[in-house]
Parts: sequence; C-alpha cells; structure tokens
Amino acid sequence: MENYSTYLPWIVMAVNGLVAGWIASMLLGGRGGFIRDIFIGIIGAFVGGALVQAGLLKLPFLYDWPWVHLIAVSTIGALIIIVIGRIVGR
Repeated sequence: MENYSTYLPWIVMAVNGLVAGWIASMLLGGRGGFIRDIFIGIIGAFVGGALVQAGLLKLPFLYDWPWVHLIAVSTIGALIIIVIGRIVGR
C-alpha cells in the first residue's frame, strides 16, 4: 500500500494554482486554458510567497481561513506574472 499523504502537498499546490491562475486570467481577460492556469497559478504562488516573505505584500485579513489567504497571495502573484508576461511579449 502506498501512502497517499506524500502526494497531498502536490495536489493542494495544483488545486491552489488552478484556482489562482483561473481568477487571475478572469481578472485580466486571459484565454490560456487549464494547463496555463495551473502553471501561472503555481508560479504566482512562488512570486506571491516571495513578496510576503520579503515584507512587500501584507494581507491583514483572511487569516481565519488560511486557504483563502493562500489563494489570495497566489492570485496576486499570478496577476504580476501575467502583467510582466504581457509587457515582455510586446
């Protein structure tokens, strides 16, 4: 029998990335699809997390529900990634 708890962080990261990427693409009018939303959301989670660690991003609310806070930080990071991608792509 395999221990499924070893895969749980990867599943949570993929779902968080999907939700954050989807929200960011809806806010900025993207048309990337399922894989792009996951990819942008996961990269956005790293960017948002780095901003929080550096003290450049603070969300004083949403601490009662940690998953909402994670999605909010990941979405902000994904928005930054999409905007930078659009600037570089021009």
